[in-house]
Amino acid sequence: MAAAQSGDAAAYRLLLRECLPVIASMARAQGVRGEAVDDVVQETLLTIHKARATYDPARPFLPWLRAITQRRAIDRLRRAGRRLQEVHDPFAYETHADAAPGPGARLEVRERDARLAEAVAGLPEGQRQAVEQLAFQERSLDEAAALTGRSKGALKVNLHRALKALRATLSGEKGDGGV
Repeated sequence: MAAAQSGDAAAYRLLLRECLPVIASMARAQGVRGEAVDDVVQETLLTIHKARATYDPARPFLPWLRAITQRRAIDRLRRAGRRLQEVHDPFAYETHADAAPGPGARLEVRERDARLAEAVAGLPEGQRQAVEQLAFQERSLDEAAALTGRSKGALKVNLHRALKALRATLSGEKGDGGV
C-alpha cells in the first residue's frame, strides 16, 4: 500500500488483487451471504481507493483493511435488513406465530395452564406470592412489596427460587424448591 500511495500502479493492482479473497472472507465472517459478498468486496475496494491517502504506512495494513471491510459489511447487512424478504419455506410459514392454531391447540393450552397452576399452588407461600404478584399480575417490585409486606430483595429471591422450582417441576426434574 505504501508503494501504491507513492504512485506505483502495478503495486496497487497487485494489492487489490490480493485483497479480494481476504475481503470476501472477512465479509462472510461478518454474516454476509451469497451475492452480497461480491457487493461488499466491490464497495470495500471503492472505499480503499477513495481512502488510500488515509493509510499510515507506519502501521499494519490488515487492521486498516479489516476496519473498512467490517463497515461495508455492516452497511450491506443493514440495507438488506430493511428490505422485506419473501418467505418461500412452507415449514416456516406453517410454524409462524401468525399461522392458525392446529387442531387440539386449545386443549394443549388448557392442559399446560392447569399444570402451571398446580405447580404454582405447590410452591411455598413466599414463592407463590412472588410469582402471582410479579409474573401473573405483572406488578412492579414496589407494588408487590406493599401488597405482600415483603421487602423487594425477598421478593426477588422468592421469585428466583420459584422459577427454578417451577422449571424443575414442569420439566420433570427433581429440583430444590428452597424456602
